[in-house]
Amino acid sequence: MSKTKHPKGLYVLFFTEMWERFGYYLMLGILLLYLTDGAKGGMGLDKKEASDIVGTYLGLVYLTPFLGGLLADRILGYRKSILIGAVLMAAGYFGLAIPNMTAFWVSVLLIIVGNGFFKPNISTLLGNLYSTPEYKDQKDAGYNIFYMGINVGAFICNFVAAYMRNEYGWGYAFGAAGVGMLVGTLWFLSGTKHIKDADIKKPAGENDLSVTKVFMYVFAPALIFGAIGWFIPGNIFGTDSTDAFIIACVPVIIFYINLMMRAEKQERKQIAALLSIFGVVIIFWAVFKQNASALTTFAETYTERTIPASVEPIVKPFGMIQTVSTDTAEYPKYDQNFKLVKDAEGNKVMIQSPHPYFQNLPSEKWPTEAENKEAKLFSTEIFQSVNPFFIVLLTPIVLSFFAFLRLRGKEPSTPAKIGWGLLVTGLSTLVMVAAVYSTDLVNDKASAIWLIGCYGVVTIGELFLSPIGLSLVSKVAPVRLTSLMMGGWFLATSIGNKLSGVLSSLWDNYDNKANFFLVNFIACTIAGLAIFAMLKWLREIISKH
Repeated sequence: MSKTKHPKGLYVLFFTEMWERFGYYLMLGILLLYLTDGAKGGMGLDKKEASDIVGTYLGLVYLTPFLGGLLADRILGYRKSILIGAVLMAAGYFGLAIPNMTAFWVSVLLIIVGNGFFKPNISTLLGNLYSTPEYKDQKDAGYNIFYMGINVGAFICNFVAAYMRNEYGWGYAFGAAGVGMLVGTLWFLSGTKHIKDADIKKPAGENDLSVTKVFMYVFAPALIFGAIGWFIPGNIFGTDSTDAFIIACVPVIIFYINLMMRAEKQERKQIAALLSIFGVVIIFWAVFKQNASALTTFAETYTERTIPASVEPIVKPFGMIQTVSTDTAEYPKYDQNFKLVKDAEGNKVMIQSPHPYFQNLPSEKWPTEAENKEAKLFSTEIFQSVNPFFIVLLTPIVLSFFAFLRLRGKEPSTPAKIGWGLLVTGLSTLVMVAAVYSTDLVNDKASAIWLIGCYGVVTIGELFLSPIGLSLVSKVAPVRLTSLMMGGWFLATSIGNKLSGVLSSLWDNYDNKANFFLVNFIACTIAGLAIFAMLKWLREIISKH
């Protein structure tokens, strides 16, 4: 049997996830832009409120997998849960095409719940495909291939988003996400024969809580705690939504700790190891997911995106051109209509600015009357495709690198890979520190190379950590709790995602943007060192599985 052989079900799940992520990342790539757009059909919200909404969405969309994993484990099974999630998400994406705030919130809720049913269970189903001796040794590689599929969808979607929103409007872009989700659903149904044997429900053990008790002891308290956080006078963590989210997570965290304490000795060690890793990787997601907020802001406002005249005919057919005007009348809803410049004496002063792109450009660099006061730029969301492009490019290289080390007996353990992933992620933020210090952001734009470089470095950190994390949960979690612990991985992702919005909402508080990125660097470094401090203990537990 060839060592490179993989189960046929991998390719069913690969393309299903590819199309699901096409829709998810299309929506995420334009969400902040849509919320802050005050001129061309967007919501016209200020940057802080929009960042908070994006962070809350990112948090909740990864919190519901806890419930989805539990229901799949005990009642629904994985295939049925995946189909329920896919239909709900498709409905949510189509609903976002309706330009109404009520429709927006209902649609976001559908996507959040749908992701809860879809995300943990497709990952668990993949792990089950590799549970036989024939494929067991290929599990890490299988997850890396699966992860590459995720990013093929994530790469393509932003070009579709740019074309649809520039040519037709925001609603058509969100509609394209819904179409992608439906394509993925049909593909999944067509290949179900290759995965049905891996769809095994795991009944609760005698010491496990029933689904009813989980609702009573976890979700009811979470709702109560969340309401307390929302209505508590003032703000503890910055905004009402953040207070509600963080406080609502407390009962869920207590549930996992209780799950560990009630488990038998060997299972307790397995759960403890996973919970320790979950706690640390929160920092990774808090930094990584700023691609949807802080780095999108940097691309929108601080990055040179002007399209050379020679390139314009090439990119125009793909709808990648974003046209912005210096006419302030076109941007009546923007509350950030100012630009910070230096006067003749070197003092910082504010003057009115139209689109945020012109905030840090001297007026002599603005488009002239002869150019209809319009600048043609590469669409901001195109930068969201840089990270998935690097993943597709670098995944084979990273896999080959680990294979090279494995042959020499020097491959890092799984927790060591996670630790290195955190340290490399920290290095990516130093790229942005260099970008700030090499550019006068008050009067000039940073080269796009800096942002591309940042995404390139963080991609290496991501490949060391994210797909390996999914594989780790599948290998180490007690069999009866696999999907529930996968939900724990996504809970950590959820908290980190929400923190990314909290951090990004502080963007305007930093006069020196380099300090914003330095805070992220310090956080990643501390988290990485924490993993290495636990390395011996983690290796002893994980090596047995």
